[in-house]
Amino acid sequence: MDIAALIVWILTAGGGFYLLATWIGKGGTRPAASGTPSRFPPGLIFGHFGLAVVGLILWIVFVAGGSSAVAWISFVVLLAVAALGFTMLARWIPTFRATHGPTAMVTDGPPERHFPVPTVAAHGLLAATTLVIVFIAALTA
Repeated sequence: MDIAALIVWILTAGGGFYLLATWIGKGGTRPAASGTPSRFPPGLIFGHFGLAVVGLILWIVFVAGGSSAVAWISFVVLLAVAALGFTMLARWIPTFRATHGPTAMVTDGPPERHFPVPTVAAHGLLAATTLVIVFIAALTA
């Protein structure tokens, strides 16, 4: 179960890294040409990324060493990552609706408007799966 969690976590990280690269590549914290700023403060997006990396490193340490305490610490970090992820999702949905709705006439917008919906959905689904598998693995550690 711990290896399955590691694999799913790495897949989740890949999707997250792609979304982060898209956000940075499309301007990050700089306002778009239309003057529309990102709805993602740097602390939110980089906090989510940084904690996810820390949690993943802790999980690798757990897989290598088998310490139950490290598994639970990794899970708690993952809970914080999930909370930040849900915050970003809540901030992204209005941007998506405003720029992709039936009456949308937006030619430019914040960087997160460029996120591919399948990538956002896959990242969220994989993240939820990771959370469940890590919890089960920590319980059985």
